[in-house]
Amino acid sequence: MTTVDTMNYEFRTARPEDTEAIDALDGSFTTRTIFHVAVTEGGFVLQEIPVDPPIHKVFPAEDTDDGNSPAAGEDPNSRTFVAIGADGGLAGFAAVSYAPWNGRLTIEDIEVAPAHRGQGVGRALVGHAAEFARERGARHIWLEVTNINAPAIHAYRRMGFSFCGLDMALYDGTPSSGEQALYMSRSCL
Repeated sequence: MTTVDTMNYEFRTARPEDTEAIDALDGSFTTRTIFHVAVTEGGFVLQEIPVDPPIHKVFPAEDTDDGNSPAAGEDPNSRTFVAIGADGGLAGFAAVSYAPWNGRLTIEDIEVAPAHRGQGVGRALVGHAAEFARERGARHIWLEVTNINAPAIHAYRRMGFSFCGLDMALYDGTPSSGEQALYMSRSCL
């Protein structure tokens, strides 16, 4: 299932010692297009439009003072998977959680370091998330992405995700104010 040359990457569950590298990973992106959201009477319509100049987005650091690092792995329904490059550095990670009540595995966060993008690392991390989802009995995988992250949206669509929802107000009052949250899902059966 993994399309990555496994000689170049090690995929495993995160360990506590990975926390610092996970927190420091550059998840920023640059895009020349965004998905414009138009609310209609029956729902919403997305239209990919060019932006000039290109948008470069750096995500703000998350407030994680709750004592639960993504590498802690204490919750049996949560996992963080990491990709370690041939140089021993962190190439990417995916933090996921499973909700038994609705059979949904949520990708809480997924990031691939810029030097490793386009090499299948994200696809492989989603593959590990899907394996975990099947082990838990999940029926589908779900994620949220900002409408301006066209590179990620295209990648998710290539992985079989489709749009399933919209939240126009999720980012209000945050540094991402003015963006819209798009929800995507795919079956994991």
